[in-house]
Amino acid sequence: MSERSPLRSRLASLVQEIVKFGAVGGAGVVVNFAVFNVVRHLTELPVVRASIVATVVATATNYLGYRYFAYRDRDKQGRTKELTLFLLFSVIGLVIENGILYAATYGFGWDSPLQSNFFKFLGIGIATLFRFWSYRTWVFRGLPAREAVETAESFLTDDAQLPSGVRK
Repeated sequence: MSERSPLRSRLASLVQEIVKFGAVGGAGVVVNFAVFNVVRHLTELPVVRASIVATVVATATNYLGYRYFAYRDRDKQGRTKELTLFLLFSVIGLVIENGILYAATYGFGWDSPLQSNFFKFLGIGIATLFRFWSYRTWVFRGLPAREAVETAESFLTDDAQLPSGVRK
């Protein structure tokens, strides 16, 4: 049986969280681009409005993925507060994502389908960094007891923590 240090355990947990966040986010990106391009080509909505519609649809599907897959083991009390914070940070992400598209489209005149998709992708990437930080820090918070248990377990399994002469 291998023993893991507290730092290694935390790093493994963070990597697992990033992978799950990325899986949900990747599905959200697919939804976002699909809706964006369908709305852009089938309606007369301006490019940024089409992008906002797509971002809202992707945000709704992402919430379900984060709550029931990526962060299903996190604190489930206070769902109203969780959803409120999720929506608040999602709106900030929406502004980041679509602000970049807006600047490219209306500030620089880059509005071909290829350019719009590129700047939407860039905006999604930058907004994703913000969303990852804000969701894990404020929305889907870890249970305090879980961290305490992990710390206690690491103390019990880490030979370096035992006083000299004491064996497990």
